[in-house]
Amino acid sequence: MGRVLFIAAMTVLGGCTCADRARLRKIDVHTHASPAAVPHLLRLMNQWGIATSVNLSGGWPGEGLEASLLAAGQTHGRVIVFATPPLHRASRGADWAASLPEELERAHQLGARGVKIFKALGLSARGPDGTLLAVDDPALDALFEKAGTLGMPVSIHTGDPVAFWQPVREENERFDELMAHPGWSYAGRPVPSWEALFERYERVIARHPRTTFIGVHFGNAPEDPARVAAMLDRYPNLYVDTAARVPELGRRAADVRALFLTHQDRILFGTDLGVGVGELDLMLGSTGATPPTLDDVGRFFTSTWRFFETRDRAFPHPTPIQGRWSIDGLDLPREVLEKVYSGNAARLLGLDRPGQ
Repeated sequence: MGRVLFIAAMTVLGGCTCADRARLRKIDVHTHASPAAVPHLLRLMNQWGIATSVNLSGGWPGEGLEASLLAAGQTHGRVIVFATPPLHRASRGADWAASLPEELERAHQLGARGVKIFKALGLSARGPDGTLLAVDDPALDALFEKAGTLGMPVSIHTGDPVAFWQPVREENERFDELMAHPGWSYAGRPVPSWEALFERYERVIARHPRTTFIGVHFGNAPEDPARVAAMLDRYPNLYVDTAARVPELGRRAADVRALFLTHQDRILFGTDLGVGVGELDLMLGSTGATPPTLDDVGRFFTSTWRFFETRDRAFPHPTPIQGRWSIDGLDLPREVLEKVYSGNAARLLGLDRPGQ
């Protein structure tokens, strides 16, 4: 049944030779799944034509990583795992990060392929004095350097949509999302500004040129493609993923397409698909007040393919709660699609090496 749905979905994408493009290998570098949910993730991958997924919710040695790797191992390499450093330890004392490099080496030995830094860094994780842990806190320098030495890319989420810092009113373009999740609003809260967080994120990238970073959610600045392009020009150790930002990218498709063509070797396909155990226990880039339907799941994937592959205009984007607008397709050339969908990730993660 899943294969039938996948083929049917590919036939409705306007304007592209979908039968051909549907066969392109896809590596999703941005998913989230508990160990118990990995079989559900694998079913969705089979249903929607995704060859490999990166689980960014892997945990840490002694804190869930072993279970995540065991579950991923049952997929015969189709799910790979990034380790997640325990930022909650920061409240324990000044030397909280001293053991992280050694523990990361252990995570690598166990089978973790990269590192994920969640947005708690800068927004909620606190040091022993109760102050927020800065994105560029020097305590993390040794961890980032160790990741570079081990060849483990660091996926880093800094900040959130710019609209989350604006008053929650009807004119806020993320109004629906913020009404469903009031706690996501930073307006008036004692947290750094969006700009301050981004500047600290850039300092981290600059300070560790031998470490590869993946700026998730399109470099953490999808509202400003020119800024993302400048970052990619400036820092050859930076990649970006597309996770949960197709709605944002698709409403400025002309500028985004030019960026994709210029930086086609450092853009990675990602969805921010979150998977639970139940059939509709899902996060489709974001969540609303009610669980998604099967129609929502179909829209999420088919609109995503349509964005990358077609020249269609003014069609519904994958995640309605993220904004009340339509998007345009990028109509990427096949050779660029191959890189974005899988080639860049395969190279970065060593997935095409013998035995990988």
